[in-house]
Amino acid sequence: MPAETALRTEDLRHLLTYARAASVLAFLGLAACSVPSEPTDAHDPYEPLNRATHGLNTGVDRVVLRPVSQVYGTVVPDPLRRGIDNASSNLGAPSDAVNKLLQGSVEDAAGNLFRFLINSTVGVFGFFDPATAIGIEAKETGFSDTLAIWGAEEGAYLVLPFLGPSTERDAAGLVVDALTDPIGAFVDEGDDAVTGAAIATAVNGRFEFTETIDSVLYDSADSYVQMRLFYLESRRFDLGGGQAAAAVTDLYEDIYSDLYE
Repeated sequence: MPAETALRTEDLRHLLTYARAASVLAFLGLAACSVPSEPTDAHDPYEPLNRATHGLNTGVDRVVLRPVSQVYGTVVPDPLRRGIDNASSNLGAPSDAVNKLLQGSVEDAAGNLFRFLINSTVGVFGFFDPATAIGIEAKETGFSDTLAIWGAEEGAYLVLPFLGPSTERDAAGLVVDALTDPIGAFVDEGDDAVTGAAIATAVNGRFEFTETIDSVLYDSADSYVQMRLFYLESRRFDLGGGQAAAAVTDLYEDIYSDLYE
């Protein structure tokens, strides 16, 4: 892949990942009823640096993301916002299919490819979601999930600039996803609409769950600890499903699907 295209792909994947980081925050509202109240077992040797990055991210949220999301959510009609979210999610379907195949789930891989074909054609480049309407649900995943199923350890907790909470394993998966994104071969400098859809998805995720996110970032006694707790618990939840029991301690379900329903 040419260097220019690889950089463009990485930028796009970062934006899509930031949208998923917003969905992790969205999950807090659901997790409150199911996540244990005691602190999770966190390996956090980089806490001083992580706290500084968390402070940076919170500042960006306060000054930029939150105000922009309020304007976006108020001005842009809900059907249009959902359509843009659908299109952005549809871009990740081929990558999801590749990772499902690497995880040994041929059926889910085929389903993701079929979803991509249906939604990219009948669904008008993914703006609509006829695949879900006929019972073909999204099976979202990434290379970090693949690493977990292969037995890779979670590693230390990390906070990535602008992207939010992560772990060493999740960060490594993000890099691989960026460099191997099947859509990347078709993304060039003229695809501003693609990048715009990814940004809009992140902004809409922030708007849709304003109350929950605000309560964690601005009402918690220690928002850093609260974010770390729920991120690690939700990721372990997500990685369960009977497929990666050896790599995680809990069995959870998909934390991203609610953002796109």
